[in-house]
Amino acid sequence: MKVVWNNNFKKTFKKLIKNNPEFQNKVTNILILLAENYLNPSLKSHKLKGNLSEYWSCSVNYDCRIIFTFSQEEDSEETLIILADIGSHDDVY
Repeated sequence: MKVVWNNNFKKTFKKLIKNNPEFQNKVTNILILLAENYLNPSLKSHKLKGNLSEYWSCSVNYDCRIIFTFSQEEDSEETLIILADIGSHDDVY
């Protein structure tokens, strides 16, 4: 699967690493795992409910989540993981 960052994710990610540069390595490792297998148990991926029912969530650490959804690339029909948001539990939900 291919991971694609949407504009909101990029903006929020830049803010997060501005205050905590070493956090970038942690997120990068999580994104590698996500691309390999979004259901990897260490990610704690789960489908969301309610207003966010079209999205999934995975854990970066105790209080940081990545919100994502799936799409198909038109040309190759490869599955895309679209990263929608990153932040604390309260921020992304």
